[in-house]
Amino acid sequence: MTIDLTDTTTGAIDQALTEARRRLGGMTLGMVLTLIIVTDEAAQYDAIRAANQAAREHPCRILTVISRKPKADSRLDAEIRVGEASPGETIVLRMYGPLGQHADSVVAPLLVPDVPVVTWWPDFGPEVPAKHPLGALAQRRVTDAVTAEEPRAALAALAAAYQPGDTDFGWTRSTPWRSLLAATFDQPHPPISAGEIAAEVDNPTADLIAAWLELRLNAPVSRTVSGGPGITAALFATTDGDIRITRTDGRTATLSWPGRVDRTVSLHRRDTEELLAEELRRLDPDEVYAETLQHVLASPSTSATLAQESAAADAVRAADGE
Repeated sequence: MTIDLTDTTTGAIDQALTEARRRLGGMTLGMVLTLIIVTDEAAQYDAIRAANQAAREHPCRILTVISRKPKADSRLDAEIRVGEASPGETIVLRMYGPLGQHADSVVAPLLVPDVPVVTWWPDFGPEVPAKHPLGALAQRRVTDAVTAEEPRAALAALAAAYQPGDTDFGWTRSTPWRSLLAATFDQPHPPISAGEIAAEVDNPTADLIAAWLELRLNAPVSRTVSGGPGITAALFATTDGDIRITRTDGRTATLSWPGRVDRTVSLHRRDTEELLAEELRRLDPDEVYAETLQHVLASPSTSATLAQESAAADAVRAADGE
């Protein structure tokens, strides 16, 4: 069922939702959270599709906030979708004029009572997510540094502005790699003197993994640039030779250990809906992410390799411009 409301109010939206639930059988009773998506018209389709897929695992009310024509008169249009692509409710709020600057006053009355709130910016969000009006409503705030023009600067801004409840898809993308690395070093291994993470230019996930490994291995871990896609290799120098994990196709990785037969493991690059579903599984602060994010900037070795990669990125951009 789709209900379109033009030049409406939150009261009218709530009444339309109540009527839709009455006709379809009280769907709101099983909702576990409210997901606020802050996006624009160009990105809203993909963002809502990903949220609807994630809602199959986490039934929720999805509130999509789109600000349009800031110089127009204030107006609120709403599109309500119930019982279609997900087990929850999807409400697309288009705010015109100055109303877009006060989106929290429109969104707050539409939150599902007594359930957690997650705010997601599909494109990179504000410098201080916790202080954004829609971020302040949420227990968890999800950004994506890779979508910023300068992912490295975005990562630094996130570190400076971090508040408990913040997270970033750059960290979420690291989960399969961290799981594989943890399993690799959970077994007896020779002492590690240094490590290296190779990834394409401007890959914040690689920076976070390098910082995480430095904290866990107590050894320097450098960042190098590769052709991608994503992270392509993790190498570790030991007294017995190099331990290597290589992934060249974005789907499977090969674990090479001195004196052992190579092993192939699944390590595919995940879609947005998978990343979002993972983030919705936990609503408490991620202390490991917070510690790692701060170490990205605090570690001298990481800072040096970040500078090297930034120079490499500038060279690539210059070559593309030619």
